[in-house]
Amino acid sequence: MVAGLLASIRQCQICEGLDLGPRPIVQAHAESRILIAGQAPGQITHRKGIPFDDPSGNRLRDWLGIDREAFYDRRKFAIVPMGFCYPGKGKSGDLPPRSECAEKWHCDLLGRLENIELTLVIGQYALEWHLGDVRAKTLTETVKNWHQFWPDKLPLPHPSPRNIRWFKQNPWFETEILPVLKERVQKILV
Repeated sequence: MVAGLLASIRQCQICEGLDLGPRPIVQAHAESRILIAGQAPGQITHRKGIPFDDPSGNRLRDWLGIDREAFYDRRKFAIVPMGFCYPGKGKSGDLPPRSECAEKWHCDLLGRLENIELTLVIGQYALEWHLGDVRAKTLTETVKNWHQFWPDKLPLPHPSPRNIRWFKQNPWFETEILPVLKERVQKILV
């Protein structure tokens, strides 16, 4: 059932007007245990067709305490961004994910991922979708209040190298959250 839906998603043309054209990028399996709910693919991901195959992915895998093989095992990890296609470039970086994608596909796909034990929610658009009104006013406040979502969900900043300043300003993230995250990931994947 999940495989058929993924095939339909990968053929989606809702975003045919985008600069780089549609190329839906998603990873999932009916047995997926951890959901990575992100924003939208960047240009590198669009070109490669592989989610998080960049410096952000390296950092994310480090946060999780896993290697590439485990990360790209769709029976372990589902990677379902808010927008499946690269949305294009804006004045200050990539544009936000297109809302049509989530509206058309997310409820159906997420409803079929019945074995998810942990959802990692990355970025403001994913926070809005997955946490709704329960999230705080800012990403930092939401991440600081991570206990209220744990152990089913964990809000995270984007692992992008562009966020180095955030990581330096919030050292508690590395010392308080990452050890607990790594431990939970290991327990789920055993």
